[in-house]
Amino acid sequence: MEKISFDQLLDAGVHFGHLKRKWNPSMAPYIFMEKNGIHIIDLYKTQAKLEEAAQAMKQIVKSGKRVLFVATKKQAKDIVSTKVGKTTMPYVTERWPGGMLTNFVTIRKAVKKMNVIDKLASTPQYDNLSKREKLQITRERAKLEKNFGSIADLTKLPSALFVIDINKEHIAIAEARKLNIPTFAIVDTNTDPTLIDFPIPGNDDASKSIDVIVDYMTKAVEEGLTERKIEREKHQAEEKATKAKQKKAAEAKAAEAKEAKATEDEKPAGEEKKAEEKQPRKRLAKKADKE
Repeated sequence: MEKISFDQLLDAGVHFGHLKRKWNPSMAPYIFMEKNGIHIIDLYKTQAKLEEAAQAMKQIVKSGKRVLFVATKKQAKDIVSTKVGKTTMPYVTERWPGGMLTNFVTIRKAVKKMNVIDKLASTPQYDNLSKREKLQITRERAKLEKNFGSIADLTKLPSALFVIDINKEHIAIAEARKLNIPTFAIVDTNTDPTLIDFPIPGNDDASKSIDVIVDYMTKAVEEGLTERKIEREKHQAEEKATKAKQKKAAEAKAAEAKEAKATEDEKPAGEEKKAEEKQPRKRLAKKADKE
């Protein structure tokens, strides 16, 4: 995977942190300096952590697992829905529904309700409903789509969580930690990076900063999906070749068995012919003895 450059991060403003008075002491290892009352993040450490996180996410996706992206803040919504939507990974850009992970069964029921409404809309009973009832059903469907449409394909708990602004999404982080789900996140100078398994120090408020980091992570996801597809095709080809080889060996064995049987069938027939040829000679020999 191509490495992200220092200049890319610098141009996107990833190095800008929060005011010094708002800092979290746990972020000290990732802070380069303080300028005009604002902390500046060490981009060399951001670069290293971003590449480490991308490699880890790539391996998770390559193994066939799914990553849930969480970004409910205004600056990140459109970026995440656009970039993550292309990778077919689930994402949450509206309000985080409490119990999304810890009470996943209930959330799945809400998602299934959308399918029930869709089936109802295609039945004759729906046409017999009043205008008001139809409007209520339509509004309910729209609300469910808004909140759960992006996770409709998530049939089981995600294998990892990627979060933008862990202070805002503290409930999501708490649920993931409770279930031991690996977490990836952009950590600003006012957050606690020790809560995250793969922290990426950077500005989580500027849309350009969010865009460059999310773009790099989604590329890692796409690369993981591509490699998984190639490996699956290779495995299928190997299986096909093995089956063809086994079939050929079985056919050869069957041909040998058939040939051996034919040889055995011919052998007794030859012996019977020789025995028949000997019979007249024996009769002549007996007749000669009598005379």
